Amino acid sequence: MQKTVSVPFMLLGILFNICLVASNLLEAKVIQVFGITATAGLIVFPISYIINDCIAEVWGFKKARLIIWSGFISNFLVIGFAQIAVRLPAAPFWENEEGFNFVFGMAPRIACASLIAFLIGSFLNAYVMSKMKIASGGKNFSLRAIVSTLIGESADSLLFFPIAFIGIIPPAELLIMIGTQAFLKSLYEVIILPVTIQVVTYIKKIEGADVYDTDTSYHILKVKDI
Repeated sequence: MQKTVSVPFMLLGILFNICLVASNLLEAKVIQVFGITATAGLIVFPISYIINDCIAEVWGFKKARLIIWSGFISNFLVIGFAQIAVRLPAAPFWENEEGFNFVFGMAPRIACASLIAFLIGSFLNAYVMSKMKIASGGKNFSLRAIVSTLIGESADSLLFFPIAFIGIIPPAELLIMIGTQAFLKSLYEVIILPVTIQVVTYIKKIEGADVYDTDTSYHILKVKDI
């Protein structure tokens, strides 16, 4: 039997990958809004969790697993290509080497932290969303979306900041950063939830899909099982 994916799933998958790659690049800038300091990646990174929720809700954990691994590979490739570009000698007339290296020359430690945190946080988000859907009989989407995102985003922050900055930033400051990032990302989910609900409802209608993962393996390496 031929395995296929639909156009809506493909478009969400493309957007998911774009958001992840863009968030890594935007992390190079630290912003401050209303006295709250965060990285500019906050603008786009939570969207990946919202897409994760949509995919897990409509198509189930199998499709979410596929898209998470595609995001991981995309991030890995972009980071790898960027490292090669940074290490190549610049042309004598090139005047923007410092700025280019600042944006694309992500330290290996931060790159590893980003990839590990994303992978574990995203899979936790999809797993919780899937299990809560089965337990609730498909009800309370809003609650499931918020809880799964809170768990996934918290795990992401708990892993990323210690791996990337322990020994560089004081522990007390790290805890503040972890709490602030997890809270703001989850708040993002709550604010945009009405849009998420409309998108999920629309996709379920046009796709005729509403998967329950009752017989699904949650092994994260079973990518071929879609």
